Amino acid sequence: MTKGRMREFYQCDFDIAGSFDPMIPDAEVLAILSETLSKLDVGPFTIKINHRKILDGIFELSGVPQDKIRTISSAVDKLDKLPWEDVKKEMTDEKGLDSEVADRIGEYVKLSGGRDLLEKLQQDSKMQSNEKAKKGIEEMEILLNYLEIFGVLPQLSFDLSLARGLDYYTGVIYEAVVEGSKAPVLAPAATAAPAGSKLQPPVVKHTGTKKGSKDAELKHESDIDESQIGVGSIAAGGRYDELAGMFAGGAAKDQIPCVGISIGVERVFSILMQRVEKEQQASRAKQTEVYVMAIGDGLLAERMQVAKQLWDNNIKAEFFYKAKPKLPKQFEVVDKERIPFGLLLAPREWNEGQVRIKEQKGKEDGSGDGDLINIKDLIPELSGRISEWRKNGF
Repeated sequence: MTKGRMREFYQCDFDIAGSFDPMIPDAEVLAILSETLSKLDVGPFTIKINHRKILDGIFELSGVPQDKIRTISSAVDKLDKLPWEDVKKEMTDEKGLDSEVADRIGEYVKLSGGRDLLEKLQQDSKMQSNEKAKKGIEEMEILLNYLEIFGVLPQLSFDLSLARGLDYYTGVIYEAVVEGSKAPVLAPAATAAPAGSKLQPPVVKHTGTKKGSKDAELKHESDIDESQIGVGSIAAGGRYDELAGMFAGGAAKDQIPCVGISIGVERVFSILMQRVEKEQQASRAKQTEVYVMAIGDGLLAERMQVAKQLWDNNIKAEFFYKAKPKLPKQFEVVDKERIPFGLLLAPREWNEGQVRIKEQKGKEDGSGDGDLINIKDLIPELSGRISEWRKNGF
């Protein structure tokens, strides 16, 4: 299961309902999101924003049939994970869109930036000729002006690929992504870098996509296991002017304009817990990385020999100062001092030129016999594992 994506989950929501002048409540919601994530100290983050009317205008100008707009929108939303070629293939091969229409869409949805992108759209005669797109661009200008006043622009990326899969959004849409938690890109896509944004998703090898994914929780089910790198978007939302009215009869007079944001509580906890684990790792009482232990016979000389080899290769190591220490006593030291790796020497395995490396993840997760390796491979194997542990922990 994807990290931070539970079958049952909690959200922290903030919404503003009622008729107000354009973009004022929208700007306040985004300012609250920015302040919340900053005070939670989740790390550097980017708030990606777009406007549903701009997207709809792009689709209309490109020639997307009305009955395909939402399904094509769903495909566009995958551009943060897939290269344009794969998204286009989904549009044409799986959803029956004409190839030339897809190319026209690609001219726009690969763009991202800030005010520079807004100015480009304002000068685009095709976009200005479409009423929906023109209205969306006008509202985005107002929103960016307000967000500049609120000091949110440094965290912002105006991203035309952001679509959000839910049909009820009618205006501005947005999601927040924390550094290290963005979905990976399967291959380089021709996108402009977000203005003022330093967050770049990792690139991984394309291994195929899952079919039939549906929007759930905060974002579509990922085509890639985000647990390899993070928790994905941690907050998302937008304007939904017609949803509340659906529960009041659906008449125009019953419409209740709304805008809001949902923050994934488990996803935030997942990020904070990673940081706590790293802080605990950094604050260990000792900096010992490997504890050399004996199973059965004391093997004191052998333990001393291995410890000396580790010291000579700048690996911080210790061993129990008794000739024949009991194994539980040795593990007590490892648990108490939170030493990440145990190196186990057993008489028969030692005589065969082998030792065991055991990752100490705690009394529960650290169970098992460890990995048997050849003594000649000990230094490179341990060095690699220690380097990975220093970066990511267990």
